[in-house]
Amino acid sequence: MKSDKILILGSCGQIGVELTLALRTQYGNDAVIATDIKEEHSLLKGTGPFYQVDVMDINAVLALVKKEQITQIYLLAALLSATGEKMPLKAWDINMTSLLQVLEMSVQEKIAKVYWPSSIAVFGSSTPKQATPQKTIVEPETVYGISKYAGENWCQYYTKRYGLDVRSIRYPGLISWKSLPGGGTTDYAVDIYLQALAQKKYTCFLSEHTYLPMMYMDDAIRATIELMEAPAERLSTRLAYNISAMSFSPKEIAASIQKHIPDFSIDYAPDFRQQIADGWPQSIDDRLAQEDWNWKAAFDLEKMTATMLENLAK
Repeated sequence: MKSDKILILGSCGQIGVELTLALRTQYGNDAVIATDIKEEHSLLKGTGPFYQVDVMDINAVLALVKKEQITQIYLLAALLSATGEKMPLKAWDINMTSLLQVLEMSVQEKIAKVYWPSSIAVFGSSTPKQATPQKTIVEPETVYGISKYAGENWCQYYTKRYGLDVRSIRYPGLISWKSLPGGGTTDYAVDIYLQALAQKKYTCFLSEHTYLPMMYMDDAIRATIELMEAPAERLSTRLAYNISAMSFSPKEIAASIQKHIPDFSIDYAPDFRQQIADGWPQSIDDRLAQEDWNWKAAFDLEKMTATMLENLAK
């Protein structure tokens, strides 16, 4: 396993930065090749190889795969939910074309494993809101969700048709102090900590009782690596796994902050992102991930709030 050579496409995004660092810790700095269309993220500088590559330029990606003798690919580059609604055709093009090109190249180059993230955005308002099952009604209502569900099916297709080992997780909202969010509907749950420390007040773009599934980034990174290291024969789905950690509303995260910053205040000004959030689950059933690869979250809301405030205050 440790002789793997890993390529990360989109290493400077919210997930990419921390996943790159975690994989370098596990596999060695030189075994993990980071790339992004953007310049190298400050947290990645000096930690291992980095190339500025556009994921849509599949010839450049292919050249890198050959040069570095890549065995695993993590395709993280995407336009997220809120950004995608502003430019739906571009979001579809980037999210789908990049995936299909990487899947096709991975078959040709005999890549051992591919990771591609999905999202709770695959679910729509027709999906059961509480304890959303692994197998359920899937009718996404955003271009991001549509592209993610289409992508899940393409990943499953390439596994079944060509024997390509593709793995995926439906991430909930992800919260981190290391890397800033990039145009998602759950971004408020990062921004609220920053504003609590800077101004002791926050105006939330979702209403106070909007419950959404969330996860601290350390858990999401660990889940990703644990899934990728799980024996293939243990995996009973080749769509994407539900994973869960916690669900809370803006009112509840504000209350958790007030335990540390008593004079913090919040008000609410819902915008177009409210409609996106209203179509998503409020909590997730992740029993399949627990059964197949022993998934278990470590962070709840109180532990996450304490960790976020402690690190952002430095």
